[in-house]
Amino acid sequence: MEFKEKQAIYIQIANHFFENIIEKKWRAGEKIPSIRELAIQFEVNPNTAMRTFNYLQDKGIIFNKRGLGYYVTDKGYEKTVELKKELFLKEELPALFRNMKLLGLNFKDLKEFYDRIY
Repeated sequence: MEFKEKQAIYIQIANHFFENIIEKKWRAGEKIPSIRELAIQFEVNPNTAMRTFNYLQDKGIIFNKRGLGYYVTDKGYEKTVELKKELFLKEELPALFRNMKLLGLNFKDLKEFYDRIY
């Protein structure tokens, strides 16, 4: 994974978790990779991986079974979708609207493009 400079690495790794949960690759009650496995996979310091886990725990998406590992919470999917919507509306959508205005695009243009893709 190539990390972006403008966003904290732990948040970018959390996005990997979000995708896996939203795509239902990781479901409620399922064990997820360990901090060590995550650090190796993303080639980051274990402290960065731990920061990702703390962030996800604080958001109620994962929990720790002491001595057994980390698991997706029962409401992990719902909380992930809610958080991703909130982040999209707050961070990504305003940038999209700015670009649309600069480029002279409107919602009809977006709909036509969307319909071609999907």
